[in-house]
Amino acid sequence: MKTISVITPCYNEELNVKDCYESIKSIFDGLLIGYRREHIFCDNASDDNTLKILRDIAAQDPAVKIIINARNFGPLRNTFNGVMASAGDAVLLFMPADLQDPPELLPEFVELWEAGYEIVYGIRAVREESRLMRGIRNAYYTLLTRFSEVSVPPGVGDFQLVDRRVVEAMRHVRDTYPFMRMMTFECGGRAIGVPYTWRQRRKGFSKNRAGALIDQGLNGLVSFTTAPVRFGLLAGFLISALSIGYAIINFVVGLVMYRQLAEPGIITLIVAMFFFGGVQLFFMGMIGEYVLAIYGQVRDKPVVFERERVNFGPPPA
Repeated sequence: MKTISVITPCYNEELNVKDCYESIKSIFDGLLIGYRREHIFCDNASDDNTLKILRDIAAQDPAVKIIINARNFGPLRNTFNGVMASAGDAVLLFMPADLQDPPELLPEFVELWEAGYEIVYGIRAVREESRLMRGIRNAYYTLLTRFSEVSVPPGVGDFQLVDRRVVEAMRHVRDTYPFMRMMTFECGGRAIGVPYTWRQRRKGFSKNRAGALIDQGLNGLVSFTTAPVRFGLLAGFLISALSIGYAIINFVVGLVMYRQLAEPGIITLIVAMFFFGGVQLFFMGMIGEYVLAIYGQVRDKPVVFERERVNFGPPPA
């Protein structure tokens, strides 16, 4: 019997973890009755009743496992650590506790996986959120996919079912701030997308605040694209070119209207300031290319520090 692992990160989700558990369990008791279930909850040091509820569930259901972190390491690190702890033949990388990504798609994901696809990814074709947030997200994913060497359709998140081979390939990626939604495609494999509606949260509120979203977005850009550095290069080039054009115009105007606009030397100082500012940005961008390459190689520390594991077997000798 094949095992399907489901990873659910959580932080202060006392209103949602039981609903999430029951939704997954009902799917395996019904449409996926021929598969063994492994549901891993990764608790990011919650300070409400989330952990108590999970312990009660795990005491009754050995298929539920819990990883308790020593502190809050953020959603990306927390989720990746859970994926690395999974043992399933296929792994659903991210099943949110608030069920904004629909668990009822899991049987279809498994069917496509059995058909030979190693990466079955959900595409957020419709988002139940404000136009402003929808526009910002669309712009970000367009930028991410446009400048990345990895081909990823826009609207793809961590809601992906991947084969064990892909998970083991991800294990070799040494990154203390993993960006899984792109990492799976970087590892390669037959992939297929399933469009769906990303739903509004029904209970509670998101713990992923604006600052964390910006941090995660920048991590994706830096890890999988050269967009920030290339933007610095382009900005430096454009500013330098504009400053040269500005210098030529001011030279002509200075000859025609000598001493009528400003004292001699003032315009030269303005032009020099903008020109050398552009040159500095240009070379800082070039240096940044090398710094990013080095930084990507030297980051080596545990993704998270765990405090406890529940319902996991003894570690191998």
